[in-house]
Amino acid sequence: MTTPDLNLLLALDVLLAEGNVARAAQRLQLSASAMSRALARLRETTGDPLLVRAGRGLVPTPRALELREKVAQLVQDAQAALSPTETIDLSRPERTFTLRTSDGFVENFAPHLIARIAQEAPRVRLRFVQKINRDSTELRDGRIDLETGVIGESTSPELRVQALFRDRFIGVVRPDHPLSQGEMTAARYASGRHILVTRRGADRGPIDERLGLIGLTREITTMVGGFSTALALARASDLIASVPERHTGNLRAGMFSFALPLPPIEFTVSLIWHPRLQADPAHRWLRGCVREICAGKAPQKKERLDQYTDGANAHNQPT
Repeated sequence: MTTPDLNLLLALDVLLAEGNVARAAQRLQLSASAMSRALARLRETTGDPLLVRAGRGLVPTPRALELREKVAQLVQDAQAALSPTETIDLSRPERTFTLRTSDGFVENFAPHLIARIAQEAPRVRLRFVQKINRDSTELRDGRIDLETGVIGESTSPELRVQALFRDRFIGVVRPDHPLSQGEMTAARYASGRHILVTRRGADRGPIDERLGLIGLTREITTMVGGFSTALALARASDLIASVPERHTGNLRAGMFSFALPLPPIEFTVSLIWHPRLQADPAHRWLRGCVREICAGKAPQKKERLDQYTDGANAHNQPT
């Protein structure tokens, strides 16, 4: 079956609206002969003359009258589908966004994000899932809409990335821990009993590498899969947890936090999404919400998508 030339819909819409080949040609910026050829093709395609001469003008056939409103709506819908969306009505979408986040992000930032969503788009729901690896497959196939994390060598180059904030590792202990008193030195820090946070089962991390450079090692007595678990253990024991500062702000309430007595171990937390969602209005709005929540900014009064543009440099900004 031959696929119809959908470009003929636009020509038919203008011809039926104008009822005149010359004026239709002028609207479409075509020559009169090109417009006549389009009309001939339309007659052949539909099996109907569509416009017939009556005196000096053309009048529509019954088939043309039947098609006029339908074709006009089709053309209008196609133009809307292929045009950039400038605004979004946040009260209308019924949509669930799935966000994959690293440990601590939900506890620290999600309450503010959820409150903002409830205020601006009460019919939008958020689903948070734990980030257990850096595999990009779920972003690519649409199971994940948005992700936060640190960009690494395994991050797919096709993904869109924008930095959210800088973070660093700090030490955390219970409030009456011996390390909460006196000068903090690398030797005192290393001599304690430590918790290692690892998702891959490693027995060393970047802190151990920094300690090794100055001839020190630390005793790792416990390994866990997340920062919130590490902080819970440190709160109830003599163990030392080393966690990201901004990621765990709410989780460290009431505990003693200190800068590591080592060269700073810093990293950039980024927002990551697949390019197929780059221009989606609701997704752009959500990205703007996450960025502003992480930056500690107040909500905007008017939701225009041009306030949530991602910029020309929002692609793979590695740390």
